[in-house]
Parts: sequence; structure tokens; C-alpha cells
Amino acid sequence: MGAPVHGSGLRTDRPERSRRALVAGSVGNFIEWYEFGVYGYFATVIAARFFTPEGGSEVEALVKTYASFALAFFFRPVGTALFGRLGDRVGRRPVLIMVIVLMTAATTLIGVLPTYDTVGALAPWLLTFLRVLQGLSAGGEFGGAVSVMTEFAPPGRRGLYGSWQSFTVALGLLGGAGVAALLATVLSEGQLGDWGWRLPFLLTLPMGLGALWLRLRLDETPSFESLREEPLPERPPGREVAKAIALGAGRIMGWAAAGYTFLVVLPSYLQSSLNATFQQALVATVLANLGFAATIIPAGLLSDRIGRRPVMLTGALLVTVLAVPLLNLLQNTGTSNAVKGGAVFVAGAVVGLMAGPGPAMLSEMFPTSVRYTGLGLAYALSNAVFSGCAGLIITETIKRTGSVDIPAYYAAVTCAVSVLALLTLRKEPVQGGS
Repeated sequence: MGAPVHGSGLRTDRPERSRRALVAGSVGNFIEWYEFGVYGYFATVIAARFFTPEGGSEVEALVKTYASFALAFFFRPVGTALFGRLGDRVGRRPVLIMVIVLMTAATTLIGVLPTYDTVGALAPWLLTFLRVLQGLSAGGEFGGAVSVMTEFAPPGRRGLYGSWQSFTVALGLLGGAGVAALLATVLSEGQLGDWGWRLPFLLTLPMGLGALWLRLRLDETPSFESLREEPLPERPPGREVAKAIALGAGRIMGWAAAGYTFLVVLPSYLQSSLNATFQQALVATVLANLGFAATIIPAGLLSDRIGRRPVMLTGALLVTVLAVPLLNLLQNTGTSNAVKGGAVFVAGAVVGLMAGPGPAMLSEMFPTSVRYTGLGLAYALSNAVFSGCAGLIITETIKRTGSVDIPAYYAAVTCAVSVLALLTLRKEPVQGGS
């Protein structure tokens, strides 16, 4: 199923409205992925504060921390189904306002939670509850943001506009890494563990208020306005939509798995498996995210010229081939720091080749009447399984097998499956405004 489920329904509008939609759609993604990045970067600290009762092991606590991480991802499809249905019925704008309020509130509250030392076993349950709320709101974010960006995109620029969703993901992860690195530099290890870890979560409050202001000024998309003018909007058969969702999830599973392996799980892996310091792990993560950010916009722009398939296939094939050699460079004690830095930069860059065209590719698979729900579910399901579980799967498998190559195998296998799914994507012509 390479073509969209009926007509794309994507239209264009005035440049100023398009730019406003691009900013308003992007800002929520930045906050969402800043928060998810911070949680991953501080996984070892959070494990010690919330999941380590007296006598518990550090590895066991880290596994529980990633289990909470994964749980939030599995609530993303639930949030997508709930908010996506609303977004396809009442509009993109009001739903995007709701999800940014929920995400900001839940993330800010994590910054004031009592730890295990204070309230005992209640602490991990409170943290997990807030992670569930974050998962619900994040589930409603992607479909709405991408719908807004692509439905406002000028002719021939859907790949470019959609790539800003992925680019703000990179900015969010970089922002989280930058804040974490700054705190690790200016605070002692004791201060970081006692109260410093709370600051990145509390920072989401002013960011969220700014995002809310932008979304309150957002117009409804022209595609949805046209849909509301129809007396009985046509909805494609449920089976056809379900097939498109499954295929879309398969096409981006490599992006989801490799992205979280290289961009989020990497710090904890370097610390727990390769004995890197917290600062060294964060530097490596910043370089990986810089590589990721560097290729996203060019990849989206290129996909408007030559099609989504060749660009995304290139990224998936490169990860499949390069994952193990790149990880081996990191494991080799004789490898210079410059070469290791280059390796993680390249790892992020090849993921960006999939992430750039990915949002537009998903958007073009669904008509306006089910776009928010359809592309959101494809993304949420793929991320729930292959991103949310990445840390849990990798950490637990390394613990059981003793193999430090597991992250590379995980990224390579999932990207190989995405190659097969992407081969079903027809080579679409250069986009007009259709």
C-alpha cells in the first residue's frame, strides 16, 4: 500500500499562516522531546531516587526506570486514539492546545515529586502516574502537529515542512542534553542527585506557557475547514485505515528504534556498559544529536525533489550496515576521542535521513478525515514498541547475555525490517499542492 488511503486532502494557504503553523506545531514537539530526553539522560539519577529501596541493585533500579519510560510510550497510542479522534472531529487547534497544557503540567509536577526516601513505595507510583499523563499528551501531539504543518505547507514543500517536526525533536533532545551537561558541570554529584535533577523538569513550565500562547494564536487548517463545509465528509473503510497504520508503523520502526538507541539510550549504555563518566556520555549524546539535526531539514527538502522512498531507504540501509562497526569503535579503548565523536555524529546523521521525510510520508498516507488519528497511531504504535522499549530491551538483554553489542543489533534489525516496508512505498512525483 504505497499510495495514500484515497486523496491526500492537503492544501496550501498564505505564507504568514504557514509560518505561524510551522512554529506553533513545532514548539510542542520541542517540549515533548526535551522532557523525554531529560528523563533518559537522568535515568541513572532517577533510578537511585525513585526505584532503589535499601538493598536494591543499581541495575534492577535502572531496569525499573526504563520500564516506567516504556509505560509512558505505551499510553501514547491511547492518547493518539483519544485526541486524534477529537482532532479529526472538532479540529486540530483546540486539541493541540489541550495536549500542550497536559504535557506541561505533568512534566512540571515531576520536578516537585517526593523521592523514595521521603514517601517510600508511593514515590515510583506517583512518578509512573505522571509518566502516563505525559504519554497520553504526547500521543495527541504528533498527529496534530504534523497535520497542521503539512496541511499549511506551500506547494512542493510538504517534506520540508514536515521535517521541522523531526528537527524540533532533535532540538528538544539537544536542549535536554545541554541542560543536563550544564548541571553536571556546575553542580557536584551530590547536589545533582539531591535537587539538581529537578531543575530541567521545572523549566518546562515557562516553555509550556510560551507554547500555549503560540497555539492560542493558531488558525484552523484550510484542509479541515474545507472538510467541515462538506455535508457528510467521506471516511475511508476501517480495514483500509488499519492496513495503512500498520504499514506506516513498519516504515518508521527503524527510525524509532535507531533514534532512541543512538540519541537517548546512549548515555546510560556508555555509563553502565563501557564505564564512561556522566559528562563523557552527555558529550557523546550531544554529538549524536547534532548529527541527527544536521541531516533532517536537508533530507526533508531532498524528499520533495526526488521522493520520500529513496531518502528514507538510504538512511535505513546505512543503519543496518553501519550500526555494529560504529558501536565497535566506541568499545575499542584504542580509538581516539575524535574518532569516537565522529562515530556518534554519523550514527545520528543517518537516523536523520529517515526522520526528515518521515512525517510527510505518514501524512500523505491518510485523507484529512482520519489524518490526525491515522498518522498519529502509526507513529505512536511504532514508538511505543521500538522507542519506548529500547532502553528496557537493551539493558535487560545486556544483563542476561553479557553482550555489549546489543544496541547495534537492535538498531540494525529494526532498520532492516523498515527497508522491506519502505520498498512498498511508491516513488511519488514531485509534490504540487494536492
